[in-house]
This record gives sequence, structure tokens and C-alpha cells, in this order.
Amino acid sequence: MAVRKFLTHTLESRFPPWATGRGGPDGIVILGGAINSRLSRDFDEPVIGAGGDRIVAMAKLARAYPNARIVYSGGDPSLFGNQPPETDFVYRLLDGLGIPRDRVSLEPRSRNTAENAAFTVELVKPKPGDRWILVTSAQHMPRAVGCFRRVGFPVEAYPVGWRTDRHANLGTPMAFGEALARFDSAAYEWIGLVVYWMTGKTSEFLPSP
Repeated sequence: MAVRKFLTHTLESRFPPWATGRGGPDGIVILGGAINSRLSRDFDEPVIGAGGDRIVAMAKLARAYPNARIVYSGGDPSLFGNQPPETDFVYRLLDGLGIPRDRVSLEPRSRNTAENAAFTVELVKPKPGDRWILVTSAQHMPRAVGCFRRVGFPVEAYPVGWRTDRHANLGTPMAFGEALARFDSAAYEWIGLVVYWMTGKTSEFLPSP
């Protein structure tokens, strides 16, 4: 239990919550992982998964910064690449949230975090001095920021979906099944950091602000 929380909290505490003091951003990138495209296709209705905090953040930021560009980057992350991209279902979500479709550009080709960065910088072509914020889960943020830095796209972290509290109370009890699932998720992310660093897909092993 304590090991799982330590692994998760180390990742989640790497980047603090985004501060509004510097003013609004020029653009916002939302990373995929919020929509279950297989179930969305089966039910012909957007099905939100565990990363739903990213959708909430997109709606919140779209209203707070009406002049900012927004990009949703999310293709088909399935093993065999035989599912529809997440982006197929984003516009229907926007309709329900009251966000005009022309506010959000879609990047449908990426299948992993490195491709999120590579294809988004190609789509956005950020100008020197532009401020872009990157929205993804707090646990995933170090690897995501590293990938964006690697392709020369400086971003400001906007983490969401924390799973541990701010001060890492390692003694908080948790159901065995939930604890096991979270350990698996944290281990996956740490392995991803190692692999991405060794293969040159991220700027450093454990990026920080």
C-alpha cells in the first residue's frame, strides 16, 4: 500500500497545480485518455473513462479563456490500432458542454504520448513567446512534459485527476482491489518513463517545472 502511494505521489507532486497569476494562455492542449472509443462506437454515444477530469478541465478552460486556441490530441491507443480515434467523439461532447466546435482543433493520429507531442507541435506550430498549457493526469504529467520538451514545444503543466493527497498520507486505508489497480497504473507510468528516456522520446528521465 505504502509503496503504491509513494510511487504515485512522487509523480503527482512533480508539477504543482497551474497558477493563474501570469494571465491567460495562448493555447491549451488536452491529451487523450478521457474517452473510451470502443464503447463510444458500440453505443453511438461518447463514453467517458477514468480520465474524465481532462474533459472537465477543457470545458472550464474554454470558458475561462475564450480567446485561447484549444487542441484535443488523441487517436487510437489500442494494441492493434483497430479502434476509432478518440477525436471521433470529441465534437459531440462539445455540443453537450456548450462549447462551439470551431473552438477545438483535433489531432487524431497519435497513439501514445510521444506521438501526442510530435503531431501536436506539427499541427500547432507554436510561435516563440506563445504560452501553451498542457492538460493531462497529474501522474502522467512528467512523461508528457518531457515528450513536449523533446520536440521543442515548451508547455506549462495543468495537472488534473490526482489520486493521492497533497501530503501523501501513506497510512490511509484502501480496498485491496483499488490499491492493486493503482499500483499497476503507477508501475506502468514509471516503466514508461524509463523506456521513453532510454529511447530518446523524452527530454529527461523525470522532468520537473
